[in-house]
Amino acid sequence: MSKAFTREDDDAPEFTPAPRPVATLPPGAKNYLTPGGAEKLRAEINRLAEIERPRLAAATDDATAKQQLSALDARVRQLRGILDSAVVAPPPPPPHDQVRFGATVTVREPGGEETSYRLVGVDETDLDRNWVSWLSPIAKALMNARLGQRVRFKFPSGEAELEIVGIGYE
Repeated sequence: MSKAFTREDDDAPEFTPAPRPVATLPPGAKNYLTPGGAEKLRAEINRLAEIERPRLAAATDDATAKQQLSALDARVRQLRGILDSAVVAPPPPPPHDQVRFGATVTVREPGGEETSYRLVGVDETDLDRNWVSWLSPIAKALMNARLGQRVRFKFPSGEAELEIVGIGYE
C-alpha cells in the first residue's frame, strides 16, 4: 500500500469538523428573544471567548484540545449569528391581561391542575422549565388570549379547554 493512504500516527484521533447548526426558524420568521435570553447568550459568548478559548488554545500539542477549540469557535459563531439576527422583544407595558411574547402564562386544565408556560424565542426553549418556543402549538394557542379566557388546545392525549388564570412577565 502506498504511504499516501496511511496516517503517520494511527493512534491520533481523527478530526471531524463541528456540524453546522440547523436553522430552527421557518423562512421569513423573526428570531425573537427575550431581554434575559439575549443577555444569557452574550454571557455564554463572553465565557467561551474569555475563559474557555484561552485555556484550549494553550494546549497546542493536544489533538483533543484542537478539536474542542474548533467546536468552541463554531459555537461562538452560532451564538453571534443568533444575536445578529435577533429581535429583542421587551415585555409589554401593564396591564398584563393579554398573552404576548415573553409572558409566563398559567393555565388551569379541566381537572383543576395548573401549569405555567413561558413563551420564549426558539433559542431559549427549555422544556424542563416549560419554556416553549413562541412558534410551538401551545404558544400559538395561548398567544393574544386574555386573562380569564378559555382556549382549546389539542394535546397528544386529546383536546382540552385551558383557562388562563395568570399572565406575568419578567
